Amino acid sequence: MPHSHAKHTIHREHGHYGWNNAFPPPLTVAPGETIHFETKDPSSGQLTPASTTADIATLDFSLINPVTGPVFIDGAQPGDALKIKVLSFAPSGWGWTGNIPGFGLLADQFPEAKLHIWKYDTGLLTPAMYGPGGRVPLRPFAGTMGVAPAEAGLHSIVPPRNVGGNMDIRDLTAGSELYLPVEVAGALFSVGDTHAAQGDGEVCGSAIESPMDVVLQFELVKGANLKMPRYVTPGSVTDHFDKKGYEVTTGIGPDLMTGARIAVAEMVELLCKRFGYSAIDAYMLCSVCADLRISSIVDRPNWVVSFYFPRVVLE
Repeated sequence: MPHSHAKHTIHREHGHYGWNNAFPPPLTVAPGETIHFETKDPSSGQLTPASTTADIATLDFSLINPVTGPVFIDGAQPGDALKIKVLSFAPSGWGWTGNIPGFGLLADQFPEAKLHIWKYDTGLLTPAMYGPGGRVPLRPFAGTMGVAPAEAGLHSIVPPRNVGGNMDIRDLTAGSELYLPVEVAGALFSVGDTHAAQGDGEVCGSAIESPMDVVLQFELVKGANLKMPRYVTPGSVTDHFDKKGYEVTTGIGPDLMTGARIAVAEMVELLCKRFGYSAIDAYMLCSVCADLRISSIVDRPNWVVSFYFPRVVLE
């Protein structure tokens, strides 16, 4: 079990919505200690393995993206960095990907709701199945890891910020190390939004949203004075997708966001024409396994955004 080597456990009931440095911490730990966190899925249990697309219409958005915590790290002071070592994940075996109207990179092109429920092997030994023949290799991580901001009051959990939060960085898998700027005494760290798989960009707004348990270890770097989060990966980050190469579409023009939108729309069209996906299914599949990259950003006035879709998913 993932918590066998953790000194403390925080149950999923100890959670909160939004960031607020006044939230009382249910746990205080010393630097060097490990904690086993239970998490909820980003719908806070409103979606289940039995849910259908109709359930998206009834979601209470005040309950979206819960995080477990906060944890007070003894000795953490503003100006320090909190070092989080990601030790392990215990996946639940199910997850969901949703297209939520008004949310996502191509929200204007995909106004209709859609929900896909995934079932997968908790040993993560076999890819998760999707649609007409797609098989997505799994790679769990926590989409939200953050500390409390110095600014008083309640802040939305949805946008990431300089103290971390909902960064959705798919490379923060087991073995990685994340450094966050501390702005308040004790740091007040929380975690949630665990994903079984995601592409860089999370283009439809959701990944394989999957409740998991996660074990993290905490250290302090005194006086680091970070402006933004930093992280270290223990090895290759695309090994699970590289086996068969990629289909790549591009978006070229003077605006990176427009370029990203064009590149993704072009990939949706490719998947529909070549593999028989509906547009909405192709879009959601892109969100969980394809990677947006900036290929060129110096040849003004136009920049190149590329969108890499791993061929292993479709073969």
